[in-house]
Amino acid sequence: MRLALSPELAAFRQELREFFETQVPWELREPVAHGAPLDRDVIVETHRILHRAGLAVPDWPLAWGGRDWTPLQHHLWAEEMHRAAVFPPLSPNTGLVGPVIAAFGTEEQKRRFLPPTAALDIFWCQGFSEPDAGSDLAALRTTAVRDGDEYVVNGQKTWTSLAHWADWIFCLVRTDPDAPKRQQGISFLLVDLATPGITVRPIRMIDGEAEVNEVFFDDVRVPADQLVGTPHEGWSYAKFLLGNERVNVAQIGATKLRLALVKEHALARQDDGSQLVDDPLLAVRIAEAEASLAALELTALRVAAGSSDGQPQPASSVLKLQGTHLQQLVAELTMDLAGPGSTATGTPSERTGAGAWERRSALQHLNMRKVSIYGGANEIQRTIIAKNVLGL
Repeated sequence: MRLALSPELAAFRQELREFFETQVPWELREPVAHGAPLDRDVIVETHRILHRAGLAVPDWPLAWGGRDWTPLQHHLWAEEMHRAAVFPPLSPNTGLVGPVIAAFGTEEQKRRFLPPTAALDIFWCQGFSEPDAGSDLAALRTTAVRDGDEYVVNGQKTWTSLAHWADWIFCLVRTDPDAPKRQQGISFLLVDLATPGITVRPIRMIDGEAEVNEVFFDDVRVPADQLVGTPHEGWSYAKFLLGNERVNVAQIGATKLRLALVKEHALARQDDGSQLVDDPLLAVRIAEAEASLAALELTALRVAAGSSDGQPQPASSVLKLQGTHLQQLVAELTMDLAGPGSTATGTPSERTGAGAWERRSALQHLNMRKVSIYGGANEIQRTIIAKNVLGL
């Protein structure tokens, strides 16, 4: 399936393609293309190249660096970026906290935080999940008690991606423990991770990496002017943010890149002259994945076109559900292609060079187990779809 583009959009796409392939050095794109572990320097350097070109926050308001693009232009931007194996602008900055501050923050908060957030002069992480509040986020127990011009924060966040690299964390905190409903009495707070009383502890994951963390707050004093929006209304801001996150979590462009690599490996000639794709079952699996990905891409365009005031439709849950399913499916396909080579995972230094994709395939498969959990577990997404999309 190919989208028929107008001459103007075709020229727009070609301009993006040339920029990503010529202005972002290959040494920053190669780790992304080959599925290497996350590298802070790659993330930061790539983000800043995009920011200097005005391509880091195109969906922000124009006053804060955004571009007056159509949903289709935004789709082409993301697709070409992934096609070129360019690490996207840091999501906690550009897709999560930035839009919340732009939509609900005070003018002083916008002036203080939006420019360094767009430029990645502040590296943000997201403090939502807790040991007993993951998909059931309203069960969070981290408290923020007002004390004069400050809030005193106590509690724990967990599964906090990239907190060990971050400068600031945006948190959901309970500011009114007596609210009649759990979704009430929650506020959205911005916290400098250098504040005394904060401890960040990495969590080693099943693939051996430690990209997530526990974050502990022990009588952490946070200026009251770092609370975004109205006190106790943080649940509304979280829903706004999570809608954006679920669209981004679908990772359609990245899955297309990985599926293209699967096809490349399947079509490679073996020592006996055969190709793995000669197996009709494998050929069918690849074809089905391509068809599902094309359908998801069209759904993403419908969701983007149907969004208003920057707020995604409830159908963003469909993108999250199917997008993460396809990420896992393609990772499994890759590992199946690698065969016995996938068991030789090796050390990080051995996961480069000839045959490295085979050694990394099992680790990537294991890492992809997480995608159906974060951003709201897929079981929760099915409930949202049933209620808000299907009206059941």
